[in-house]
Amino acid sequence: MKFYLHHTLCLGIAGNFAHHLEQAGENADFVNVTTACENAPKGLFPYYVPGSSGFTGIYPLSHDTIRYPEAMEHNAHLQLEAEVCVVFGVTYVDHRVSDLTPKAFAAFNDCSIRKEGAKKISEKKNWGENSKGVSADFLPLTRFERGGEMDPFHIASFVERDGQLHAYGEDSPVLTYNYFYGQLKEWIIDKLNHQADFGPLEDLAAILREAEYPEQIMISLGATSYTAFGESEFLQPCDKLSVYVYDAVQNTLEAVTRHARGENVALKNTSLLQQLVI
Repeated sequence: MKFYLHHTLCLGIAGNFAHHLEQAGENADFVNVTTACENAPKGLFPYYVPGSSGFTGIYPLSHDTIRYPEAMEHNAHLQLEAEVCVVFGVTYVDHRVSDLTPKAFAAFNDCSIRKEGAKKISEKKNWGENSKGVSADFLPLTRFERGGEMDPFHIASFVERDGQLHAYGEDSPVLTYNYFYGQLKEWIIDKLNHQADFGPLEDLAAILREAEYPEQIMISLGATSYTAFGESEFLQPCDKLSVYVYDAVQNTLEAVTRHARGENVALKNTSLLQQLVI
């Protein structure tokens, strides 16, 4: 299933997996952000706003490449962020979001620069073309609820460096997202309509207006926790990245890992993203 995303507003969720913000050193960014409960996500951030005259107006998504920021040589503090993304159709009433209709989901790399002093999350997320990753192959989604297509899926990620394969993120069931399905959908709609420009977050009603109220949005649901390697090792040129969103009923983690090593393993019902850092 293919999607043309150049006219799709793309947003990410911060803090929707336990421990990720702490491992990424970003907890302090949200110290003044109040949430409904302790495990609630911190907010939504834009990384691609079609039609914007700012840096978020540059299309950052790639199916096969991450471009290392040229000005930073080998000191960019770049990390893979393995996630699942969901494409939703948007319904508006009087320029306010009233409903989101699920269309498809895929493997996603919310690749980020760990940059101290950034005022907004978006400043760490889009440094030009090929700064994000999304699988070319989306899986159909008709029900964003229990019993729907996403129930059995896990997220796994790997980095191959100097011929050695390393797990970068913890293998994580999508059902272990802090907020998911109906609770997450309600939270997203509320943030799209009411999130203010505060701290690291941005006014989303203004961004919807800037994007001319798009019919479709893509939301990346939050990055998994890191392995010890992923937490301590930043990406470098020539690293080969893999993110798998795979059906754990039809595939084992062992089979996914073998596939990441380049073995001839047939995976079923899987969205795969593979990128080279250049």
